[in-house]
Amino acid sequence: MEKQLPAIPAKRYFTIGEVSELCGVKPYVLRYWEQEFTQLKPMKRRGNRRYYQHHEVLLIRRIRDLLYDQGFTISGARNQLGDLLGAGRIAALAHEIQAGLAAGTPAALAGDDHEGHDDLLEPAVATSFLAGTLADQAQPATALAPSQLRAELLSIRDMLSV
Repeated sequence: MEKQLPAIPAKRYFTIGEVSELCGVKPYVLRYWEQEFTQLKPMKRRGNRRYYQHHEVLLIRRIRDLLYDQGFTISGARNQLGDLLGAGRIAALAHEIQAGLAAGTPAALAGDDHEGHDDLLEPAVATSFLAGTLADQAQPATALAPSQLRAELLSIRDMLSV
């Protein structure tokens, strides 16, 4: 039975008490999850007070869902999140490729720095990816001819622009 969680207010930072209420878990559980999930890194200020950002609240809700609602172990949830973050990085790469194709810049294909694109980890993007939109069709880039690669990238762009 899923517990209905409150809406996340439009704030930049949340205290551990606020996140506890928003996610339905105790503060000590949040502190424990910081140790277990490397993706969860709240900012610490005066006196080691934790401040969580919106994306971290979403991540905590995802962890809670995996552990409490779907019955994963900590290790299983960690693996699921790793897959999700991998999907987000691929979505970020596809976004950059899409922008490069729209601008006609093949240099966008050569870029390897995709850090700072955590905002692309929106549930809709990650869910559609994990549902198999790209996973079942993925081939190593080295196995494709340039024309096939371009066609594949255009299809990815079309999927992302929906």
